[in-house]
Amino acid sequence: MQFFAFILIYPILWLISILPFRLLYLFSDFICFLIYRIVKYRKKTVRENLALALPHLTREERNVIEKKFYQHMCDLFLEMIKTMTISDAEINKRFVFKNIDVLRNLEKKGKSIALLTGHYASYEWVISMNRILEIKGIAIYKRIRNKYFDKLVRDIRSRFKAYLITTKETATVMAENNAKNELCIYGFAGDQSPKSNAVHWNTFMGIETPIHTGAEFLSKRFDMNVVYLEVQKVKRGYYEATFEILSEDVKSVPDYEITDTFIRKLEQQILKAPEYYLWTHKRWKYRR
Repeated sequence: MQFFAFILIYPILWLISILPFRLLYLFSDFICFLIYRIVKYRKKTVRENLALALPHLTREERNVIEKKFYQHMCDLFLEMIKTMTISDAEINKRFVFKNIDVLRNLEKKGKSIALLTGHYASYEWVISMNRILEIKGIAIYKRIRNKYFDKLVRDIRSRFKAYLITTKETATVMAENNAKNELCIYGFAGDQSPKSNAVHWNTFMGIETPIHTGAEFLSKRFDMNVVYLEVQKVKRGYYEATFEILSEDVKSVPDYEITDTFIRKLEQQILKAPEYYLWTHKRWKYRR
């Protein structure tokens, strides 16, 4: 059944991926109408999240953000599909790294790097940085149930010299690479919702909630440099990414300080342009 679903859907994905961007975004407008007006995909969750995180705004202001978010989400989904066939020249034009020298300089210091980011703007096209770095890029992700689509996602990432490992594999793979002295840059999306029995709680968008600390403590275990990645959406289909070093001596930083710093920086991004955050996932499933 999984293979049957794959062979039915794959040709459609490939046809979408070869659309010129102008047509791709016209198609996105149509998909947005279906998702937002007809299907009403997770609209209740989005509204609850917006009300929780942005209580200082009026309902009318949050409705404007809601509509913009659905448009961005549909754009993001189709941009992910476009990655199947996008050229190097096109992605270089549309996803610009403003200070890539920050990572290049860290490469020379003989440590692996933990790259912390959130589900904001285009977190998918971040993988394109692996073509311009010497260090091996590894993204941590949640495995797709359909093994054929899971392989497709891995193959797409490999076009940009990115490797995928699941959250369960992370510590093991890091230990193996560390034992071989293989330097890597590991991408963490640190704004996922952990279990309610998480060891660390703090406020995120003013809501007390459990916070993932895996990136920080793996960084300390394997003595990695830690970098924050801020992605901004310049206009439709165009993004800029900026790197900021959080620590080059992570073992000297008090526990949870790096995690909390990451959360504060992500909050600042969201408050500037909340429509580009991924409001459909239940980030505040557990809260006090």
